[in-house]
Amino acid sequence: MMAETQTESASAPGEGVTLTEKAAAQVLKLKVENNIPQTHGLRLGVKGGGCSGLSYVLGFDEHPKENDKVFVLQGVTVFVDPKSLFYIGGTVLDFSDGLNGKGFVFNNPQAAKTCGCGNSFGV
Repeated sequence: MMAETQTESASAPGEGVTLTEKAAAQVLKLKVENNIPQTHGLRLGVKGGGCSGLSYVLGFDEHPKENDKVFVLQGVTVFVDPKSLFYIGGTVLDFSDGLNGKGFVFNNPQAAKTCGCGNSFGV
């Protein structure tokens, strides 16, 4: 099965992921600073581990993998594999540069518990 592309308006609430304007701007800035081609997409995912059971994964990929969901959000192409989407569906990725630290923030409505660092969660 090929990767399926959706825009932010085509995904139903709770099924896809969302990027805030601040997160999208930071992703685009990181691409420029690290010489990552604009054609590469942002990979959002989860992996086992972390103090709460699952950890978030962020990275860049040249192409979507087979069966990936592809979202175009705020001008950023986002790849999410089906297993990860099961755990992060409905998540809003934000970027914080406030007094409590700088970094991406996952606002995941499915996370039943999170750790203090905000990088892992449990369902």
